[in-house]
Amino acid sequence: MPLEYLGAPPVASDRQARPFSPAVRAGDFIYVSGQVPADANGEIVAGGIEAQTRQVMENLKSVLALAGATFDDVCKSTCWLQDARDFGAFNRIYMSYFPNGKPARSTTEARLMVDAKVEIDVIAFKPLALTKTA
Repeated sequence: MPLEYLGAPPVASDRQARPFSPAVRAGDFIYVSGQVPADANGEIVAGGIEAQTRQVMENLKSVLALAGATFDDVCKSTCWLQDARDFGAFNRIYMSYFPNGKPARSTTEARLMVDAKVEIDVIAFKPLALTKTA
């Protein structure tokens, strides 16, 4: 089964397309690229960790929808925080997006590639047969 590349490469504030796909479907799995707290114009949203985490989660929701998936289909997430002291506030927002089950997760503190407080990528499991009948 061939890979399915979902969505157009994102454009950042410099108006240059980034060299990756928002998501790739490989059989029944959907691999979502790391999402940062960028708005529709590619600008990092203002505000603290709560506002930025909310934007990242909304971006993830939009990319998952390209594959007919939701947060209920997420089986793994990887999270990067610019500052480990934001962990508690980050968790409060993050948890609100997973009311029906918590995916496996890794979280680390890291200097991010953009001036953001958080980045998250996810892997979702959504069998193609369920996507076509949904």
